[in-house]
Amino acid sequence: MSHERTGELTLKGNPLTVIGPRLKPGDKFPAVKLTAPDWSEVDLSTFSGSVRLISVVPSLDTGICDAQTKRFNEEAERLGDKVKVITISADLPWAQKRWMSDAEVKNIIVLSDHKDMAFGDAAGTHVKEMRIEQRAVFVVDKDDTVTYAEYVPEIAQHPDYDAALEAVQKLLS
Repeated sequence: MSHERTGELTLKGNPLTVIGPRLKPGDKFPAVKLTAPDWSEVDLSTFSGSVRLISVVPSLDTGICDAQTKRFNEEAERLGDKVKVITISADLPWAQKRWMSDAEVKNIIVLSDHKDMAFGDAAGTHVKEMRIEQRAVFVVDKDDTVTYAEYVPEIAQHPDYDAALEAVQKLLS
């Protein structure tokens, strides 16, 4: 049975239910299968051995998610091949592909959790009422250990970009 959390997330002040455990520093990052924009299956475990910044958004077609993903795309360009920057949403892969083309996003990996919400259930970002992801940011080390986790409590708010990037820099030092 899935663990449900209430009272931790709102949308414009209205409470929502989140499914899954709340990850914290020291936890192992989940290795689940997601779908790439070309509909191929991608196992998150293939990124083991790399520092990762995982940006989770409700939908790329909304203003804050768009801005968040573009911001981390810019940061990915600065970080180069030292860090894998991955954005996860429950958008359909073809919607992700269209958005990436329109936004000219080329420095990050974009993956979809639309099939069965396996990531959301494993990482505690599955919003039950809307079947979308809670906005969150994770930094994961080369050994798959979470070193930073932020679950944004209001869907209509930005994450703390500076704190996430500082966590990445600590791993690179």
